[in-house]
Amino acid sequence: MNLALSITEIFYSVQGESTFMGLPCIMIRLAGCDMRCSYCDTTYAHQPGRLLSVEEIIAEVETLAGSKFYCNGRIAGKYHMRLPLVEVTGGEPLLQPATLPLLTMLCDHGYTVLLETNGAHDITLVDPRVHRIVDLKCPSSGECNRNRLENISKLEPRDEIKFVIASREDYEWAREMLFKHELFRICPVLFSWAEPVTSPPKVKLNPFPAHHHRITRSDLAELILRDRLPVHFQIQLHKLIWPEIERGV
Repeated sequence: MNLALSITEIFYSVQGESTFMGLPCIMIRLAGCDMRCSYCDTTYAHQPGRLLSVEEIIAEVETLAGSKFYCNGRIAGKYHMRLPLVEVTGGEPLLQPATLPLLTMLCDHGYTVLLETNGAHDITLVDPRVHRIVDLKCPSSGECNRNRLENISKLEPRDEIKFVIASREDYEWAREMLFKHELFRICPVLFSWAEPVTSPPKVKLNPFPAHHHRITRSDLAELILRDRLPVHFQIQLHKLIWPEIERGV
């Protein structure tokens, strides 16, 4: 097996999504994606990245994770804190075979590991210690027919299901799926508002459906409250903190 991966970026930031939102996190963004969702905000990750071995990636993560807690420029005595949280995202990580051993090695190094995947690929071979955050693509993405529904029965309580919602029609579809498959009984469910794309994408995306009605983040929150849905309302926290920065956040 070729234990090398095409990497778009590795950086240290605040986790902006999932139930881990707000925690310091090392992000490993892999290059390449097999979807062209209408609302994609990381189209730069569709381009080829730099090729790194799994060992080189682990070394970069170890450097970012650190080993000691500093206060006013000095090591703070009894505190020896190593950053525990790492997320592997994309692009689409499961397109690259070496993602699986990378995830296992990160777990072996003692990290809490998150995997963000678009929901079109088999998740059963992912190391069982990993928190799998699996998309169910809503209709406005243009990729709804790619959802691998067989993954639902493979999910565990530590995993998460994410719906990215850009329209009223997306919301209604997600609500139907929530109850049809009783997803809230399996693991946490995220209803994430899709911020409209404002800058020209670096690749051609699926068109936003002409018959769909866009919703605001407050619309989405109010619909969840109206219907008393057992889901987590979510916005992308990093975009509120660093609204003008596209990469490395």
